[in-house]
Amino acid sequence: MARLFGFSIEDKEKKSASIVSPVPQNNEDGVDNYISSGFYGQYVDIEGVYRTESDLIKRYREMALHPECDGAIEDVVNEAIVSDLYDSPIEIELSNLNASDKLKSAIRSEFKYIKEILDFDKKSHEIFRNWYVDGKLFYLKVIDAKKPQEGIKELRYIDPMKIKYIRQEKKKDKTNPLLPSNGENFRSISPELDEYFLYNPSPNYPANTYSGGGNQKSSVKIAKDSITYCSSGLVDRNKGTVLSYLHKAIKALNQLRMIEDSLVIYRLSRAPERRIFYIDVGNLPKVKAEQYLREVMSRYRNKLSYNANTGEVRDDRKFMSMMEDFWLPRREGGRGTEITTLPGGQNLGELSDIEYFQKKLYRSLGVPESRIAVEGGFNLGRSSEILRDELKFAKFVGRLRKRFANMFTDMLKTQLLLKNIVSVEDWNSISDHIQYDFLYDNQFAELKESELMNERLGILATIEPYIGKYYSNEYVRRKVLRQTDAEMIEIDEQIEDEIQKGIIPDPNSMDPITGEPLPQDGGQNALGDVPMEPEIDGSSTEVGEI
Repeated sequence: MARLFGFSIEDKEKKSASIVSPVPQNNEDGVDNYISSGFYGQYVDIEGVYRTESDLIKRYREMALHPECDGAIEDVVNEAIVSDLYDSPIEIELSNLNASDKLKSAIRSEFKYIKEILDFDKKSHEIFRNWYVDGKLFYLKVIDAKKPQEGIKELRYIDPMKIKYIRQEKKKDKTNPLLPSNGENFRSISPELDEYFLYNPSPNYPANTYSGGGNQKSSVKIAKDSITYCSSGLVDRNKGTVLSYLHKAIKALNQLRMIEDSLVIYRLSRAPERRIFYIDVGNLPKVKAEQYLREVMSRYRNKLSYNANTGEVRDDRKFMSMMEDFWLPRREGGRGTEITTLPGGQNLGELSDIEYFQKKLYRSLGVPESRIAVEGGFNLGRSSEILRDELKFAKFVGRLRKRFANMFTDMLKTQLLLKNIVSVEDWNSISDHIQYDFLYDNQFAELKESELMNERLGILATIEPYIGKYYSNEYVRRKVLRQTDAEMIEIDEQIEDEIQKGIIPDPNSMDPITGEPLPQDGGQNALGDVPMEPEIDGSSTEVGEI
């Protein structure tokens, strides 16, 4: 346990010793898991609604099995990860990266390799769903210890219940001249942290109930650079716990379950009509009256039950349930023997409360309420007719994609550094310009894009007569068609290439008025030539010539 398993990538440019701060380095997930008592210091359990993070992850996974919750999760995952026969769900985008073509080609090649060892094209839906439900995703980056320059050999998934991200405070160097000479308040001057992962393969291993050093027999301390860790970005800052996107739906799902169960019980108990038998017992004593009532009940009561498994018919007259008839004695002087009927429950078809909690569940998960109904969905007309919830949902999915892409960024960083394609300093400068393009099939986005294109083409048709008089061609392309510099260069190259291949005609060879091709007769009657008068006496005379 004294040494780390895995590898670490060292930064050659260490921070100056003169840089001190009472605040430690910012962490990516916002969680502060300090072990301040040294290597064997105790990590305190999380108390409250959930005892451990393992219990919380188990609850998330149980929630994902509920039909309504599963439907909402599938809506999110299907929008975020689009499967296609020909295109990959995600591609790397380097148009904003100011680097050589050789470097871009190397980055694209390594990104493709990472997708291959992840088998992402086939397992993308499963990987994204696990991350969305658990709120965390861990992968062990396996390399050849003898040949680390060959990069990542394998990526192995780790159950979040078996691994924990640890930040442990380093021991202070009391010889540092910048620190107080009396040795007091070292913690507030410059807290430095060791970051690593603690892995325990035990299936029932509580992920946050261990000592700082862990169980020496079963726990493995893994270096930070050997693990790809991608969190949801949602943090309970009161308890220092990474939450899943399902956390907000815990209460709504429990309420829906209770309402559904109570509705079933109510309908089973109130649905049947029951009768009340008032039996006249006259002046009989109490004991004889009860005996007489039981005799009458057994005489007229029919309680035969059929066992479908054995084919037997048995008499269950001695058992009485709440859904059976009532038998009540009546003294002499009353109205005698009487039979009345209790009506069944009223308004048993009311489902407004169920629908309310279903909508509440979908709202808590960020899914539009219109997707609950099978026949629902948004209008496939103009985008202005689309519900605002669909727009919010599209933005929500976009945020999920951006957060999930951090997994590829970390894997790509390790791969490029191990293969010496880039240095640590170079990566820090280029990482912000590496983007990812997810395959998109959101119907709202398609409708919105098509409507915008129609509007732009309509404006273009209106403004076209004024091009060259009040507007330049470049101005129209920038302001009306909203084409960028890169798009204009690409489009011009494509047009020129298609003209040379004969796919489209050359606009210079077309009559601007009729749109017909100009005659190709050597230019005698071409546009702009001086017209000639008919021949007179064997000679030609230009117009105006005497």
